[in-house]
Amino acid sequence: MAKAKESNKTDQASGRIVKALSGYYYVRAEGDSPDTPAVQCRARGVFKKRGLTPLVGDEVRFSLTENGEGTVEELLPRSSELIRPPVANIDLAILVFSVTEPVLNLQLLDKFLVHIEHAGIPAVLCLSKQDLETEGDFTEEAALAASSVNRIYSKLGYEVYGTSSRQGAGIQELKERLKGHLAVFAGQSGVGKSSLLNALVPGLSLETNEISNRLGRGKHTTRHVELINVAGGYVADTPGFSQLDFGELGVDDLSYCFIEMRELSPDCKFRGCTHVHEPGCAVLAALEAGEIEQSRYDHYVLFLSEMKEMKRRY
Repeated sequence: MAKAKESNKTDQASGRIVKALSGYYYVRAEGDSPDTPAVQCRARGVFKKRGLTPLVGDEVRFSLTENGEGTVEELLPRSSELIRPPVANIDLAILVFSVTEPVLNLQLLDKFLVHIEHAGIPAVLCLSKQDLETEGDFTEEAALAASSVNRIYSKLGYEVYGTSSRQGAGIQELKERLKGHLAVFAGQSGVGKSSLLNALVPGLSLETNEISNRLGRGKHTTRHVELINVAGGYVADTPGFSQLDFGELGVDDLSYCFIEMRELSPDCKFRGCTHVHEPGCAVLAALEAGEIEQSRYDHYVLFLSEMKEMKRRY
């Protein structure tokens, strides 16, 4: 095991939680190679009393117990924190959406982007299953959605990668992008996140499932959050989500999470402008001039309505 970082707590070592499962936290000591087994740890009861929960990605200080296991003694400050998926210190989000099976859903893509922007994490878009453009049931709707992603989101400054796990296309480029980062792969169930990770890390052999044609959705193949070493960085393999709610966002936060609105808001006549009906709204003016994508604005209004309805219910 790696030597503990110099500290007056000589019996403690520094490390990172790489997996959480059934009340255990698996910590890889600082300086250990990815092949070194992580130490199975329990967390001190004091965390619960303080309302703290250790998360995968947390940098921690831990001590070894006599039976070769360990105890998480201290959580170090986080640079970022996601609630869904529950993971800390992420500095890059890879949003994986398939071009088809399931058909690319721009509304869901925007919902994921809102959550990632709110967390302050840079986002990269990955369009998986590119091989299905020439195989299988590639509908006109799917083709339109795929071309829309490049047109709409590249203009906003998001990087867009196209990949095919089956053909190996785009895998090396994505691997280069991940170097040195602690990244999260997020996206709807069945989009091929596990297949993509298997292609990025040969020999990983994550369980994958085909889309259920009858249900039109993927089975959840990932049961827990775990960090996987990729090209000298980490990727959090996380359960797929088809539903996200806005529980942790305030209504005022929403427009900030749309890059184009964030840039235009200072030019609105009224502070706290909702960009829906106010006179002198810079966002509505840009929409009318065709400078903002209609689908993005429509999704903003839809999410705003959803959030207001949620606030009324509670």
